[in-house]
Amino acid sequence: MNFSQVLLDWYRLNKRDLPWRKTNNPYFIWLSEIILQQTRVEQGLPYYLKFINEFPTVIDLAQSKEDQVLKAWQGLGYYSRARNLHFSAKYIMENYQGKFPEKYNEILNLKGIGEYTAAAISSFSFGLPYAVVDSNVVRVLSRYFGIDMSFNTSLGKSKYRKLAQDLLDKQNHAENNQAIMDFGATQCTPKSPKCDNCPFILNCVAYNTNSINKFPFRNKKNNVKKRFLNYLFINTDNHIVLNKRGAGVWQGLYDFPFLEYSVKKNDEQVMFSNEWMLFFKNIDYKIESVSDEYIHKLSHQHIFAKFWKINVKTTSLSNHNFIKKSRLKNYPVSILIDKFLRENDMI
Repeated sequence: MNFSQVLLDWYRLNKRDLPWRKTNNPYFIWLSEIILQQTRVEQGLPYYLKFINEFPTVIDLAQSKEDQVLKAWQGLGYYSRARNLHFSAKYIMENYQGKFPEKYNEILNLKGIGEYTAAAISSFSFGLPYAVVDSNVVRVLSRYFGIDMSFNTSLGKSKYRKLAQDLLDKQNHAENNQAIMDFGATQCTPKSPKCDNCPFILNCVAYNTNSINKFPFRNKKNNVKKRFLNYLFINTDNHIVLNKRGAGVWQGLYDFPFLEYSVKKNDEQVMFSNEWMLFFKNIDYKIESVSDEYIHKLSHQHIFAKFWKINVKTTSLSNHNFIKKSRLKNYPVSILIDKFLRENDMI
């Protein structure tokens, strides 16, 4: 059985109509691949269109301020992707005069680009024969060939990449790459794959051994950390405290000061905690309200947050910045902060 030929035949009948497939512009393809690293197509498509409208070229992206880039990215999560895009755009300006590099190794050297993304750009933009291996590809290959090895090991990565490269149709490698990615995304899905009308059903190891849910094999997940945050929405004279975050999950975004505890505390326990006393030492304040709990789940941590609306009489707090409420909408914030602001009609 010619695996690639069957795959290409399926793709020509079932391929999705996506805007980045109608171009070989490496900037557009790079952008689409970075967006789709941790995002479903349905969610990522509006961001892709918004991004290329706001930053139509690598040069436009490079010349933009980080706050603009993060604001355009707001809601997509994994913000290091946006920061890496911005960094690499400036790198391309400085080292390639704004022209996207055309060699695989040069593309791979860009910040935020791994072997999968470098292969995708090389294949789709420059016609180079590099096989892509993402989660969709791993799922298809592991089920069809019955590979009980995790991709998250050096041996597993090597095995899957060699297999994908060996299967790559040498005449239609770009289309082959698109085909296997689409097949994994729409046919051989993580849950409830469409096995009944699958062109590989006769030879699929997972199907024929009734072990679809076993593949792809995964190592045990790391424990998810729980964080308990109390955000302080500090207000005075139509100004609120808003700070830019340093290193961490939301680096470069803006948020309110917060008090963090290792365990969940009720409102009274928070108000009489050492952290609260230290923050509001010598500050005349009045608590306006306390929100219900917001639960925000990330891949590696679950955040349990409350928002305290607090009025103060000063616009000067050590190490904190006041901004006009009317300007809140201009700042990139996390999806958690954005949800609170929208629910309270502040943006």
